[in-house]
Amino acid sequence: MVIVVGSPTSSNSNRLREVAQNLGVPAYMVDKAAEIDPAWVAGKSRVGVTAGASAPEILVREVIARLNALGVTTVDSLPGTHEKVAFALPRELG
Repeated sequence: MVIVVGSPTSSNSNRLREVAQNLGVPAYMVDKAAEIDPAWVAGKSRVGVTAGASAPEILVREVIARLNALGVTTVDSLPGTHEKVAFALPRELG
């Protein structure tokens, strides 16, 4: 199960949720920790947390604290994948 910290209006956050769902992993998006339904994590052996590009770090920390309060006992920080994507400027700006 994956929780995406981010706004429902964020295309980046929505894409993170879609990627997990396309891999067959249940995924939920939350704007704040209080939105986490305890049923989402009940009986789960592993919960992933990721965040949209504009999600503040404090929100991620609050989500982790909420998961701890719901019984998640271990938190591991993973390095993720570094992407080297470059976008060309539009010709009008170049």
